[in-house]
Amino acid sequence: MPSRVSKPPSLRAFSAKQSPSLRAKRALRVAPQATRSNLTANSVTHDLQRLGTPARARASARYFKTGKGEYGEGDVFFGLTTAGMREVARKYRDLPLHEIEILLKNDVHECRSAALVILKWAYAHANRAGRERIFRFYLAHTRRINNWDLVDISAGDIVGEHLIEGGRERLARLARSRLLWDRRIAIIATLAFIRRGEFADTLRIAKILLRDEQDLIHKAVGWMLREVGKRSLPAEEKFLAQYAGSMPRTMLRYAIEKFPPRKRAQYMAMG
Repeated sequence: MPSRVSKPPSLRAFSAKQSPSLRAKRALRVAPQATRSNLTANSVTHDLQRLGTPARARASARYFKTGKGEYGEGDVFFGLTTAGMREVARKYRDLPLHEIEILLKNDVHECRSAALVILKWAYAHANRAGRERIFRFYLAHTRRINNWDLVDISAGDIVGEHLIEGGRERLARLARSRLLWDRRIAIIATLAFIRRGEFADTLRIAKILLRDEQDLIHKAVGWMLREVGKRSLPAEEKFLAQYAGSMPRTMLRYAIEKFPPRKRAQYMAMG
């Protein structure tokens, strides 16, 4: 009998367990749109900090693996829910790019997360020149997009969307980067193509990452293969027929998570 597959980390599930206090909810409800005079990274940081709690900050530190030698080593938290962070980001959605940069360089996780949510909004509402500028800004700051959730909330909507019309060879360079977060960006960005029924780039990047040593890459690749399978099971199974026996077991488990039990067992027996 195959082992039970653990689901990818879920920010929604985590936040559901960490619902904000009544005081925080009230503060969020009445928060006005920021005025031009307080569109600063310092104002965003202040609003995020006042909604955090020490207990939630400790829980976040455990959840995002911040211990010595773990992928999130040294990351620090105010202790907000995802909903709370997004509400603050919405208030500051007109934050200038130079202030977003300051926010992205902040050591506090929720500041970087809010910066990326604001950046996504800016990209979606920018003209062609503005989108190019934001795309280049994003790729110049990938060392600050340094946890799986930060990649996952932004790579598809900025990098992937930007490369829909061309230039997808950039993803192969990211996939071969020594920086873990570049490699995760490379595969998660292809979600934008998957949504359009285009799978070739996902499968190409997945092939590059088959020998990656990092568990976070195994999970990301398996997830994207599963997303391909949701749209075209033959496309996913053609890839698995060639590589299931040699890919990391975590990658395979994530890729076949939605398969019937008997078929999952058959794939897990390969290799």
